[in-house]
Amino acid sequence: MKRLFAVDPWVITTQALAQKDKRLQESLTAIGNGYMGMRGNFEEGYSGDHLQGTYLGGVWFPDKTRVGWWKNGYPEYFGKAINAPSFIDLPITLNGQPIDLATGQFHDFELTLDLHQGLLSRRFVYEVGDTAVALTFRRFVSNVIQQAALIEVTLKCLRGHADLTLAAGLDGNVTNEDSNYDERFWVPQGESADAGTIQLQTRPNPFGVPQFTVLLQQALRVAGQPVQGVRTTTPGTLTETLHATLAAGEALTVEKDVIVLTSRDVAPTAQTAAAAQLMTQLQTDSFAAALAAHTAVWAERWAQSDVQIDGDPAAQQGIRFNIAQLFMTYYGQDPRLNIGPKGFTGEKYGGATYWDTEAYVVPMYLAVTPPRVTRALLQYRHDQLPGAFHNAAQQGLAGALYPMVTFNGIECHNEWEITFEELHRNSAVAFAIYEYTAYTGDETYVNTAGIEVLVGIARFWADRVHYSKRHGQYMIHGVTGPNEYENNVNNNWYTNLMAQWVLEYTLARLPQADAEVVAKLAVGADEQAHWQAIIDHMYLPEDPDLGIFVQHDTFLDKDIRPASTIPADQRPINQHWSWDKILRSPFIKQADVLQGIYFLNDRFTRAEKERNFDFYEPLTVHESSLSASIHAILAAELGRADKAVELYARTARLDLDNYNNDTEDGLHITSMSGGWLAIVQGFAGMRYDHDQLRFAPFLPKGWTRYSFSLTYRGRVLAVTVTDETQIRLVAGAPLDVWVNGTKRHLVQEVADA
Repeated sequence: MKRLFAVDPWVITTQALAQKDKRLQESLTAIGNGYMGMRGNFEEGYSGDHLQGTYLGGVWFPDKTRVGWWKNGYPEYFGKAINAPSFIDLPITLNGQPIDLATGQFHDFELTLDLHQGLLSRRFVYEVGDTAVALTFRRFVSNVIQQAALIEVTLKCLRGHADLTLAAGLDGNVTNEDSNYDERFWVPQGESADAGTIQLQTRPNPFGVPQFTVLLQQALRVAGQPVQGVRTTTPGTLTETLHATLAAGEALTVEKDVIVLTSRDVAPTAQTAAAAQLMTQLQTDSFAAALAAHTAVWAERWAQSDVQIDGDPAAQQGIRFNIAQLFMTYYGQDPRLNIGPKGFTGEKYGGATYWDTEAYVVPMYLAVTPPRVTRALLQYRHDQLPGAFHNAAQQGLAGALYPMVTFNGIECHNEWEITFEELHRNSAVAFAIYEYTAYTGDETYVNTAGIEVLVGIARFWADRVHYSKRHGQYMIHGVTGPNEYENNVNNNWYTNLMAQWVLEYTLARLPQADAEVVAKLAVGADEQAHWQAIIDHMYLPEDPDLGIFVQHDTFLDKDIRPASTIPADQRPINQHWSWDKILRSPFIKQADVLQGIYFLNDRFTRAEKERNFDFYEPLTVHESSLSASIHAILAAELGRADKAVELYARTARLDLDNYNNDTEDGLHITSMSGGWLAIVQGFAGMRYDHDQLRFAPFLPKGWTRYSFSLTYRGRVLAVTVTDETQIRLVAGAPLDVWVNGTKRHLVQEVADA
């Protein structure tokens, strides 16, 4: 497999500019800080093929979705993650010629993303005639002042005479690549050469969605000292020009400091003053000092989350790359935000929230971030409960239907088979409440805000099922399960199972919940009896001859054959086959039945797990980024070590190795927890139910050691797996854990005086 970047435990680095894979290279070097971020675009510009992308958390646009086949219940608009004004721009001319790596002469190229600190750096030597200049760029978006970005370029003349012009810019004249006819989403509101600012607003929309106003300010420093070049403006842009002349051996360092504010936090009329105050704070420290403070925040995060692997450098790089990208996307600072499927790395998919967060990221964040981070994700869904009620009402249903895709709680995805058939996402929201409660032991959320969410979802399922008199069972027709390669199926086993579980869990929590909250919810005896009837009589398709749970009513009528029969030149099938052919095929995009077995693991026997894994995994093409991790965990549990390791590599290096040939338009952020899950829940066999923390570890072939830390119910544990398993209690009260069925009593180690 051809890799764009060298394998290194802590950095993503290359000595080659991949002009044919420039977009992929940009995706893999994206950075962010939870507030904003951007792809690995070049500061000086690039005239070749690339995807320009800068994104701001919570800033979006409701694009038109009504078309000729619009039906009642369709979303009114499609929520777009819009390309924000660019603030990294720093075009440079050398002896009158623009520096452009797409067309010019250069050598000694190196591009590096340092995972320790989210620092992107690049260097190369550029030649014009007899003159050679070495350029080094560094940039990061601050974890200390989230509204701040810092860009530094050092130019050293190696040979000849360098006449340089640097034109630091802010550019609001940007478009989305998926824009219709290059339409722009930003309207200039004013530029100030004196203040070094531009201000823009998203254009009006007919849907009542608030417009966003963004102000950007830049200031320059040379050799660490503030300077002001010649500033010019046009509508939506500001350019600040500096000139310098370098003889051989001389160098120049220019820093571009940027502040970005949005009307989500600061009113438009107050943005200029607020930006000036933040800029003053930012320029109090040098670039080096700001980077050190930023890195200190990363050090705290890595101390809690790092996974160390000895014996497999590619596996080590993969897990750290995923953890770093997740933390650059979300660390709980703003409960109004969530973990978008592309984060700050691309515009594809639209929306800021998918079920991926609850199903895949919450289990990891519970263990490797402070409790407030996961609690913020739960609060996000509670705050959007009114939108969930609206979504259900749009379909003529009771209760709460959480959206498949949203920014504000209102469904904003325009594919019917996803938006209003992939209903299983509702249960994932409920399951995240269960996981938070089971892992932390904290019942305050589930007994207050959480029970409101649970009852809303339960009422939806109770209305969405129908009773089959012929079978004497409750059924759910017309859905899309986790396997999106089938639409409009009846009785998807996973959907039915999780709907049943939601009703069961909600009934169990009601007596324990806050009495005042429960009284307001008014879940009467008749309603509870109806829920219990659904639980007792839910239809869950099975095949007794095969001994498997059937994915949906007619799945076994397909031409069942393994994915290995697909010719290699037709993979991935979603890029080679018509949608009709995919829907008729037996091939599975991601875990479906196996997703249910993963979630409710303790309900199934080992034999049931083995039969279903052996039947469904060979049919699975793993063309969803969410697929490999669940299969890896189950394979590990079933003793299929080689399969587990194979699928770990697929999830941990999905983007780094571009497994599905689709990373060029952005990273698969919400699946990046998959590598951690595969190691901790898979290889280490961690489970946490019935108030027990259990492990069943094994050491993959070729690995000599792996270790990780967990925060569990106020304790910090350090787990190391070699030929033996060591678990230390680093902090907190004594705790019993089970390792391969044997109880160990852990007591915090006390350092010698």
